[in-house]
Amino acid sequence: MKLVNSVRAGLFLTAAMMATPLAALELKETPGLDASLPPVAERVPSEPLVVDLEAKGRTTGKHGGSLDTLIGRAKDVRLINVWGYARLVGYNEALELVPDILENVEVEDGRIFTLHTREGHKWSDGHPFGAEDIRYYFEDVVSNEALTPSGLPPFLMVNGKGPTFEVLDETTVRFTWDEPNPLFLPELAKSRPPFIYRPAHYLKQFHEKYGDPAAIEKAAAEVKARSWAPLHAKKDDMYNGRNVELPSLQPWLRKRDDSDLRFILERNPYYHRVDSTGQQLPYIDNVVMTVADGKLIPAKAQAGESNLQARNLSFADITVLKKGEKQNDYATALWSNSKGSEISILPNLTVKDPVWRELLRDTRFRHALSLGIDRNLLNRVLFFGLGKPGNDTVLPASPLHKAEYTDKWAQYDPDKANALLDEIGLTERNGDGIRLLPDGRPLEIIVETAGEEQVQDDALELVAETWREIGVKLFAKPSQRDNLRERAITGQLVMSVWYGMENGIPTSEMPPEDLAPVRGDILSWHAWGDHYETRGEGGEKPDWAPAERLMELYKSWLNSRTQEERTRIWEEMLAIHAEETIRIGLVSGVPQPVVIKDVENVPLEGIYGWDPGAHFGIHRMDEFYMAE
Repeated sequence: MKLVNSVRAGLFLTAAMMATPLAALELKETPGLDASLPPVAERVPSEPLVVDLEAKGRTTGKHGGSLDTLIGRAKDVRLINVWGYARLVGYNEALELVPDILENVEVEDGRIFTLHTREGHKWSDGHPFGAEDIRYYFEDVVSNEALTPSGLPPFLMVNGKGPTFEVLDETTVRFTWDEPNPLFLPELAKSRPPFIYRPAHYLKQFHEKYGDPAAIEKAAAEVKARSWAPLHAKKDDMYNGRNVELPSLQPWLRKRDDSDLRFILERNPYYHRVDSTGQQLPYIDNVVMTVADGKLIPAKAQAGESNLQARNLSFADITVLKKGEKQNDYATALWSNSKGSEISILPNLTVKDPVWRELLRDTRFRHALSLGIDRNLLNRVLFFGLGKPGNDTVLPASPLHKAEYTDKWAQYDPDKANALLDEIGLTERNGDGIRLLPDGRPLEIIVETAGEEQVQDDALELVAETWREIGVKLFAKPSQRDNLRERAITGQLVMSVWYGMENGIPTSEMPPEDLAPVRGDILSWHAWGDHYETRGEGGEKPDWAPAERLMELYKSWLNSRTQEERTRIWEEMLAIHAEETIRIGLVSGVPQPVVIKDVENVPLEGIYGWDPGAHFGIHRMDEFYMAE
């Protein structure tokens, strides 16, 4: 199922998703459901999403059972809304955008989007879902200044203008922009999507436009909200899973608020997907999330306390997990991590110190630092040679991958690194052999970490040894995530270590936001990203030629109409990053362990990432089932 851009084109279902004619499908009741519920034919849409598991190389499952998993903190219960991955449109395992909650999407000229919901689709409480729920989101939530004082979110804005919104009928709405909006559909498919629909029938009681003023005042007092707007915000909690009364479209939902240590997520009896034999998904009755100390989760997984575990597991746990497989009857699958690099060193190109700013923006300096790292050594010592040494860039699984993006300026060549540093003019050294900055300070780089990953500290220790050979001293400074970001905001951060680019498996249809200074949370260029996010009110306007070009290309992508245009833009942006070594990636493709115990249909080879991926979501967790 692919997105087709033409004069009038839409998303369409492939044979694998619709192999069984709906008229021939005999829907089956799910055992154990509340007897007071309507029959399944009245619970699912008149045209449910039909999944042919055999065509996907999986087996038809059976209903029942509970899946136990471990989380490191109570707020991680929200991951059920990530892993369930029911989206208006979502990515399949081939990284194609396909309709899911929506029956279809029509796209005209890249700027007119007609969304068709499924007739008969219902919220988890049995109330109809349709155009009114999308209208309520657009007109009564994000267009209401009291609820959204910042105005329409960026993905709904094109060149400073929002869309024209229309309700065409009970199941159809249309968003129309004056210019193309390639951000719109990919945003809807994210792990944390904007949820451009809301259960209007539930939330209207808390909205000043629809609700009873006395009832709103009473409800606001109960939760200590000052007025209707903060009350509505508390109740409108589509992602975090805190409001157990909020209806949902996800496969599992939180209906109990009786514990902060053990969460039982129950099946949604009105879920919109069925298999080709007529069984309503999800197969699994309950997902049970138990809070545990994050440091103990690997040991608990090894002891067989989790049926499905990837959260809080890392490459370093693989050896121990493998040892426990036979005794505790589980398998440790190794999925491909989708980050551009497992570890990336980030020069801060907007650091306030003028000497460091000039040096970090000198391409020769970044090249020298990159050439001064023995990535093969890092890969052998830290990852047993299972990773791929190279830059922080797209992975071979991406259709945009080119070998040169990975290899350019990433070979270990201390002689060339020394020559580049000499060429810059950093020829003076102190008695310890450390080069001197132009103002006489020793070339000592403080690389700050969030203090969350031991492997980052170990990597920096190895980098420090080889940088010493080129006259550069590295000090690793563990900190905390919030402190690290604060130092980036104030411009005090010189260099940091972080994960690589979030999306290492992009297609041209995904926004290249990892490559341009459009986000303030990127430690390479906070000031530039903040300038973009605040529309010029904060931060600094990019004043470095490569960054300026990356911004031009990003804006061109936002106005693009064809896949060919977007591919050309992506390729130039990736080429700039490879040539400039904006981020110093170390090793990519490091496996992510996934512990599987008594769960069927979980792939032994998969993609593990946030966007795209939603951890288990892209592999459709609602199709997993419990073994006998």
